[in-house]
Amino acid sequence: MFPPFTLRYARFPDRLRAPARPAPVERPELVAFNRPLAESLGFDLDAFDPERAAELLSGNALPEGAEPVALAYAGHQFGNFVPQLGDGRAVLLGEVTDRAGRVRDLQLKGSGRTPFSRGGDGRAPLGPVLREYLVSEAMHALGVPTTRALAAVTTGETVYRHVPEPGAVLTRVAASHLRVGTFQYFAARDDQEAVRLLADEAIERHYPHLADRDEGERYLGLLEATVERQAELVARWMGVGFIHGVMNTDNAAISGETIDYGPCAFMDAYDPRTVFSSIDERGRYAFVNQPPIAQWNLARFAETLLALIDEDRERAIERATAVLKAFEDRFEASRMRVMRAKLGLVTEEEGDAALVEDWLAAMQAARADFTLSFRHLADALEGPEGEARLAAELFGDREAPEAWLSRWRERLSREDADAAELARRLRGVNPAVIPRNHRVAEAIAAAENDDFGPFEALLAAITRPFEAPTGEVDYTRPPQDDERVLRTFCGT
Repeated sequence: MFPPFTLRYARFPDRLRAPARPAPVERPELVAFNRPLAESLGFDLDAFDPERAAELLSGNALPEGAEPVALAYAGHQFGNFVPQLGDGRAVLLGEVTDRAGRVRDLQLKGSGRTPFSRGGDGRAPLGPVLREYLVSEAMHALGVPTTRALAAVTTGETVYRHVPEPGAVLTRVAASHLRVGTFQYFAARDDQEAVRLLADEAIERHYPHLADRDEGERYLGLLEATVERQAELVARWMGVGFIHGVMNTDNAAISGETIDYGPCAFMDAYDPRTVFSSIDERGRYAFVNQPPIAQWNLARFAETLLALIDEDRERAIERATAVLKAFEDRFEASRMRVMRAKLGLVTEEEGDAALVEDWLAAMQAARADFTLSFRHLADALEGPEGEARLAAELFGDREAPEAWLSRWRERLSREDADAAELARRLRGVNPAVIPRNHRVAEAIAAAENDDFGPFEALLAAITRPFEAPTGEVDYTRPPQDDERVLRTFCGT
């Protein structure tokens, strides 16, 4: 069933990883399987058997050719450096080459203790597994770079956190699991050989255009390329109202993918200070703080590469600092591309930034829903009824957005498109459906009672985010006051 494994990381020196065979579970049952992703990875779906798949995707049996390992890494957690973290509840089965010729990691998450478990049980509750499945697949459908979910398997066992919860295992697919924290682990031990090996692996897998550069330029280029991808990634997060929740350096992927969906969430009412994570008591990872935190994480990455960039440390610091300073401009350029598109703009004008900021300020003042404020702009273009609905439903009255809408229409008049084309353009970039926190919570609660219908229905809706959904449940609707979910949890 599985495509052939290539086993790149398993062939690295022992100190980079540790053998870690998954621990068997009592009653594995496949509750979600991503057939389109499996097809793209090269799985033999003609030979697909759900019971056998449950055995393989829970860790009860190993796919042919797999050599599971847990990866070593460190990380700054809420600004505090922890010199040893590592995969405490995950194992990398190996790498496969997908049908497009790209190398992809296959990892089991929640598969039991590893040498890096630090006293934990290595298991995952069902709730966080389903949250990661839903949100990562939603992010993919929204066009945001992300790791993806291949499968979810319930274990028939109980996991003990705040309360007893059903256990599960997630199969995650990633361009790689190289993190800023991976480099930090070895830089903290002054293991330059390992840092160089990791840097070369990152270049080969993610930035092959750098391979022919001279040595110092190659590793400076790695930093520059990673800065560019992180700037673009966070801009895309901001464009869909996404809050990662735990932007520690061990959750910053060198590939530029979103990784580790713990206490993540999408905003409902727009407030740039929004925090969902139950452990982010001071708002370090609030929505508005995500760009500077990404830059801070990249500075920690730069520190690990200094000896590779230049033998002269002062010169290496100077060159790396120049690259890091460019983050702000790169981020703002990426953000403006995202926000122009959300307003239906293709051309660029000097006043566009003010137009964006004034719309966000109006949304914040009215506590208007982030997703629908942009989605309903298409309705406002199509006639007075659509504009009245936007004003009444999202802003409470017609007066609030009227002046801004007039400015916006005047700006749109200089776009080479009629109203119908502009509305189509807007609906193609502004989603109708996101995995709203209250809907995710409902799906998880039902699944914990062995009803996966709400999970499957929500998954179907969020993987077609730009289509107005049909059916009994209105997945576009923001939560009522008594439905709001204001805190999310990591599940570790």
